[in-house]
Amino acid sequence: MSQPPASDNGIFLWMTYQAMTRAGLDCAAIFASIGMPDEPPDQNERRINSPQQRFWGAARKVSGDPDIGLHIGELMPPFRGQVLEYLFLSSPTFGDGLQRALRYNRLMTDALQLQLRVEGDEAVLSGLEHAERHYLECATLIVLRFLQQVSDGEFRPGRITFPHAHGAAAEEYLRVYGCPVELSADEGALYFDAALLKRSSLAAEPELLRIHETVAARKLEDLARQDFLHTVEQALGGLLEQGEASLDVLARRLERTPRALRSELSALGTSFKEVLAGYRERLARRLLARTSEPIDQIIYLTGFSEPAAFTRAFKRWTGETPSAFRKRMHAEKADF
Repeated sequence: MSQPPASDNGIFLWMTYQAMTRAGLDCAAIFASIGMPDEPPDQNERRINSPQQRFWGAARKVSGDPDIGLHIGELMPPFRGQVLEYLFLSSPTFGDGLQRALRYNRLMTDALQLQLRVEGDEAVLSGLEHAERHYLECATLIVLRFLQQVSDGEFRPGRITFPHAHGAAAEEYLRVYGCPVELSADEGALYFDAALLKRSSLAAEPELLRIHETVAARKLEDLARQDFLHTVEQALGGLLEQGEASLDVLARRLERTPRALRSELSALGTSFKEVLAGYRERLARRLLARTSEPIDQIIYLTGFSEPAAFTRAFKRWTGETPSAFRKRMHAEKADF
């Protein structure tokens, strides 16, 4: 089975929207590049990371700023009130808190695989690597400010290395990050004084730490369940084209028995019928709104046996016929 795509906590995109609004940018144009409206994103809705290149490409074009990720990072609101912050603060030392935050890093993002190591007097937070430079430079500033706030301002970066070859001017990096930046490095990493790892946390509280770890572990389990649903839907996509979208065939594709698959879906509060209907609806909406595929082809791709059945289902989902929905969506796109 394939791995689920990398994704970010919804808070990241919400923070980005707030920062872009503060910068006076045309958020409508930028967010439209990834099919989102000009409004604050839902903080609780996790987002697939893959559109980052389109998103930041649009931001660069709209702003005319070649260093847009770095400068939006400057305007980001603080990352507060999340379980990672509580884990950090209730740990006995800065080093303990950092290790715990990294253990549950996926709660914020799994697009950056952060790891900690110590090299002599330097601590190295590696994994600052991403295909989109602007996303990476913005996210790095979020990490820096988070580490500063959980250390009461004592955290100071010594230097930062990035794998990308082209970036901002050296003096601009120094101004924003407060330390030198090296480009074309073998790895992306943040270097700081290892002595800080032993700093005691003034908010350390063993009982609260246990509670926060329980909450974090539960959230990771929720993500694992979302991953499973994504895997189910990926398999459904292929089966619909083959006209074999049944529980039995899906179970074989996922190397499970039908009974086991039914039980796993039930534990997630859903069923094969609900997952199939939800996937078909999203696929139909996307194909009608974003492509010029003939409706006959969309009927085939969504696994319906005949046009009448597809039309009835689509009207039940949206209150519109497929043709009316497509006409309206394409007209709105043209007007924009």
